[in-house]
Amino acid sequence: MTESGAVDLDRHVYGAADAPMTLVEYGDFECPYCGAAAPVLRRLIDESDGVVRLVYRHFPLFTVHPFALTAALAAEASGDRFWEMHDLLFAHQSRLADPDLENYAQMLDLDSVTGEAAQPYRPAVETDYRSGVTAGVRGTPTLFADGNLYQGKVELAALRSSLGLRH
Repeated sequence: MTESGAVDLDRHVYGAADAPMTLVEYGDFECPYCGAAAPVLRRLIDESDGVVRLVYRHFPLFTVHPFALTAALAAEASGDRFWEMHDLLFAHQSRLADPDLENYAQMLDLDSVTGEAAQPYRPAVETDYRSGVTAGVRGTPTLFADGNLYQGKVELAALRSSLGLRH
């Protein structure tokens, strides 16, 4: 959160902070499509030569995925280790119960990321979710390239082409 108490929607940036192009992903850690998209998006950013950055925002589909919300809270509670937790959660999507989340926290040498320890991060997850609803997000992953809804496949070649990237 910022000093004013407002939640920074761009708090989870992967890639160059000053990249001229921003790809925003609304994701759910229990969503298999998000799990499949994660390595594609990483590679896209890693190979963009600083042209594209990825901003991750939580959109837990809690009515379909029972562990999505607690996983989002655990990722938030991971602080500056967010991206490492992000990768662990997607690598182990079938194991997102609280004991699993605590195990991942231990792997990252973090304090507790569930229960009461995670509750202060609820406003951040809720703010991400509300911003997604406002933007028209209905499922995950949903991507926006510089504010425009991306409707293509989450495949490297399609993303590169849509974003005007070489390779």
